[in-house]
Amino acid sequence: MRIIKPQRLKKGDLIGIISPASSPEDFSTIESGVKYLEGLGYKVELGKNVGQNFGYLAGTDQQRLDDIHYMFRNKNVKAIFSVRGGYGTPRLLDKIDYSLIRRNPKIFVGYSDITALQMALLKKIGLITFAGPMVSVDFQNGVSEFTEEMFWALLTSNKKFGKVRQPENEKLFELHKGQANGRIIGGNLAVFTSLIGTQYFPDLKDKILLLEEIGELPYRIDRMLNQLRLNKVFSQVKGVILGAFTDCNEHDPLVKTLSLGEVVGEYLNEHKLPVIYNFKHGHVRDKVTVPFGIRIRMNSSKGIIEYAENAVS
Repeated sequence: MRIIKPQRLKKGDLIGIISPASSPEDFSTIESGVKYLEGLGYKVELGKNVGQNFGYLAGTDQQRLDDIHYMFRNKNVKAIFSVRGGYGTPRLLDKIDYSLIRRNPKIFVGYSDITALQMALLKKIGLITFAGPMVSVDFQNGVSEFTEEMFWALLTSNKKFGKVRQPENEKLFELHKGQANGRIIGGNLAVFTSLIGTQYFPDLKDKILLLEEIGELPYRIDRMLNQLRLNKVFSQVKGVILGAFTDCNEHDPLVKTLSLGEVVGEYLNEHKLPVIYNFKHGHVRDKVTVPFGIRIRMNSSKGIIEYAENAVS
């Protein structure tokens, strides 16, 4: 696969804002996020359909698609940030003009439901994208210092990032010992799993799989991990990194359940591949930004993850 690295971001550059999935309840959160970006010295342009609502979607498929195409087509826009996740991005995958994006590669940021577009862009054109903070979620009310520092370092510097530091130097823990090198793929577990069997599911050979989730009970996590198992995902990747699984345990003591840890262990213990958990990526305030598609190194025995190359050119 030929990998495309977007151009690095410079102060004064124009950042485009789009809503590929859902809209926030309060538009002022978008305005607050825009003020944050402008305060750093960037120019900002909102997609013309940002703020639209169509049920649980941020406008119709065509409206959301139009904003994506406009921002990639606009030569003045140097980076594209997502407003939030929610739901809706997977509906757009077969409507996107990938040749347009290949001709106009640029920084693209989001996580959660945005996973669908990130994996599609990697599979279709090899574009490095960033699973990182979003405008109305992370930038609207005082982004954490940790999140901010790592995110902007990755987007603005074309030097190799190196070893990834955790918030407050929290440790990474091993579920299985070992080392692996490969390009990182993955994202939100539910969204990633939903791509199986489609032309947008990424190639697994020589990849390291990152998974995160929010608000899914253990039996649902079980179902999704089983789907990955039945498709031999864990037999093909070289390593697994488990990000934040936020609010994914059963809280009712009267409900018969397996714990999240038991479920994950059942699926990953049978494979002889390195597995790291407690990686601070996902639906958490202090988050590690992940450039999907870059080469990384992981050593679960020592609790080390290293970004082995730059993410922007």
